[in-house]
Amino acid sequence: MKLKSFDHLNCSLAATLSVIGEHWTLLIIRDVFFGGRRFDEFQKSLGIARNVLSDRLKKLVEAGILEKSDGSGHPRYRLTEKGLALQPVLISMTHWGDTYMPHPDGKRVTFVDRRDGKPIKKMAIYAADGRKLKPKDIKAKPGPALANEEQSAPAIAEAFK
Repeated sequence: MKLKSFDHLNCSLAATLSVIGEHWTLLIIRDVFFGGRRFDEFQKSLGIARNVLSDRLKKLVEAGILEKSDGSGHPRYRLTEKGLALQPVLISMTHWGDTYMPHPDGKRVTFVDRRDGKPIKKMAIYAADGRKLKPKDIKAKPGPALANEEQSAPAIAEAFK
């Protein structure tokens, strides 16, 4: 099934989803964070069809999230800086899953600080002054790239009031 394009939307979230919004894509990125490097490792870990995996890896390389090296005849993949920047997203989603979709036997994985081995805190959003913010404490404001669209997108403009 071909995924719908979000190109017509002037939205950072939509642009992000156009690259990483397909569920296999996030699982491939997760596997690279956990040390996976080769096609056969991803295929075995995920049980994903080879043609789907090939397509997703190609798109992640084209998007600059993964880097492919062909040195040994068996391509290896690694995260670029752009890919590494997705770590908070994946950890936050994992924390959400631990809270709202828990396994009856407990957490599936615990993220720890490499330095001391202690679990990290749950992902949170903080104000510029260091206060931890709740969802109701945050308001979106239109930026320069949205300023010209307020007349053509009344629902978006209304949401910023």
